[in-house]
Amino acid sequence: MQSIDRYMARLIAVPLFSTLIIAAALLVLDRMQRLFQFVAIEGGPVAVVWRMLASLLPEYLGLGIPIGLLLGVLLAFRRLAGSSELDVMRGVGLSYTRLLRVPYLFAIGLALLNFAIVGYVQPKARYRYERLKFELRTGALGASIKVGEFTHLGKRMTLRVEQSHDEGRQLTGIFVQALSSKGDWVGITADRGRFLASPDPDTIVFRLSNGVLIHNRADFPQPRVLTFTSHDLPIDLPKFEAFRQRGEQNLELTLPELRRLGRNKDATREQRDTYRAEWDFRVAEIVSIFLMPLLGIALGVPPKRSSSALGVFLAIVMVVTYHKVNQYGDSLGALGKVDPTLALWGPFALFAALVLWMYRTIAYVPGGQPIGGLERGFAKLGRAIGRWLPGRREATA
Repeated sequence: MQSIDRYMARLIAVPLFSTLIIAAALLVLDRMQRLFQFVAIEGGPVAVVWRMLASLLPEYLGLGIPIGLLLGVLLAFRRLAGSSELDVMRGVGLSYTRLLRVPYLFAIGLALLNFAIVGYVQPKARYRYERLKFELRTGALGASIKVGEFTHLGKRMTLRVEQSHDEGRQLTGIFVQALSSKGDWVGITADRGRFLASPDPDTIVFRLSNGVLIHNRADFPQPRVLTFTSHDLPIDLPKFEAFRQRGEQNLELTLPELRRLGRNKDATREQRDTYRAEWDFRVAEIVSIFLMPLLGIALGVPPKRSSSALGVFLAIVMVVTYHKVNQYGDSLGALGKVDPTLALWGPFALFAALVLWMYRTIAYVPGGQPIGGLERGFAKLGRAIGRWLPGRREATA
């Protein structure tokens, strides 16, 4: 029996982890383009894109884990059924319930992992993502100076750079215009320049080389002109607004925080409903992982003499649809239109009842096939299309 369990574990593990990696990669690639565009528009460093993607990864895994487990179990049993190994196992007395031992070991481990991700890691990662966006918009990340454009450093200084080399460490073709609080006007052109740190954390030094400085003031009879080989120009860093505290959005609260705030009698009913809806949404998503092995078996074993992949397609549609219904229930519960418990656990009860019926049909009903009717319907549709297409081509000819 242990050899069968190890064999089942190998069959499930390969598609499970492959699905997780592929799903995460596709979601990351989809978001990467938009993040690169956003960072380029805001003039931020490219390295921040990888930090933002890392902050989004827990959110992607929260949805990818149930789908990965479902496809792992489904494809494993589909392979066993296609090679008649499932018939042999059933013939020697192994029931579907016994074959669920390994899938449920995966389910327990992944449910604990998803609990840690959704309950603790994802909220804090989401907060880091929002903070990075805020810092990019305000320039607090040290937004790069755009080459060939006028960059305003505060209200009294304007800078233009013709070229940038060595990842912005060496700047050439520099023009600076600055106004002092006393009304002095300073214009500087220089061949080269670079930014240096200073003892004052609120000030940086812009060291210019080989340039001309023009200083003018209302009481000067004519502007003063100075040629220099090296000149240090102090630049005051702008004061940035502090980012908000974590928890002002429900997605940034951990499960214990949501539970505590949902029971807070000092909060308004609308606030309590919002916290309860988010808590119920996350817990329902975690608990639904335990339904994936049952659904995987029900949809993974096709009817005899059938090679249709309808079960794979239907499995993904069912899980994604359930997730979207939960999101809608979360919104209704947060708005107070429906009790959060009913809005989230009602769809879960219906989904669980459907999955249990499908599993009972295939495991305990002789010859039972939960999607047999759909399989036959799609087979008839395929044959009809096959007959129609040749006739259509002949008619056209």
